[in-house]
Amino acid sequence: MSAAPPPPEGGRHRRLIIEAAIGLTARSGWSAVTMARLAELVGVSRQTVYNELGSKTVLADAMVSHELERFLSAVGAAFDRHPDDLVEAVYDAVRAVLELADDNLLLRAIASATHGADMELLPMLTTRAAQLLVQAKTMLTERVVGYGPDLTADQIAAAIDLLVRTVLSHVMQPSDTPAATADGLAWVAARVLGTPARPRLRHAATGG
Repeated sequence: MSAAPPPPEGGRHRRLIIEAAIGLTARSGWSAVTMARLAELVGVSRQTVYNELGSKTVLADAMVSHELERFLSAVGAAFDRHPDDLVEAVYDAVRAVLELADDNLLLRAIASATHGADMELLPMLTTRAAQLLVQAKTMLTERVVGYGPDLTADQIAAAIDLLVRTVLSHVMQPSDTPAATADGLAWVAARVLGTPARPRLRHAATGG
């Protein structure tokens, strides 16, 4: 039996189906996701679900892509809000990403999967995580260069690689609130990028 052709990039029900799949995965696990169940949740025929996504493998990739796009959009919006202040842009971007991760149904479902069919999603996340690193670093490089830091291209690349990997580690295992973590990383970024920053952390501990 020949493989079905890939579905179009976007039909009128595609986004609703993907969001329904994310919610169902978070509630019941990836093994509970079926085309028939998604059709019921969205209120369309099962054939419509197949026409939009094609297969469960394509659906899984679309789900992960949907969430990664939200993260990258949040980063871009943060820099747009602070065109003249790199430190505030970094703070805003890191905080936005961590707040999204804190309430991310798909990410929590994948992180909590420990056995059985749910593990099918983990290789997909691993593959897309590598793509996310490339996309995030490319976006940040273009943004940071625009602020004119007194660093070579290699130095900027090293600083951004450190920042992105640190943020991703906090996504998977938070050690503080998104605001406090963002404040600390913005302070570090300011020192590494040679950009003036606030004299003290806004979320610094008091007393003692």
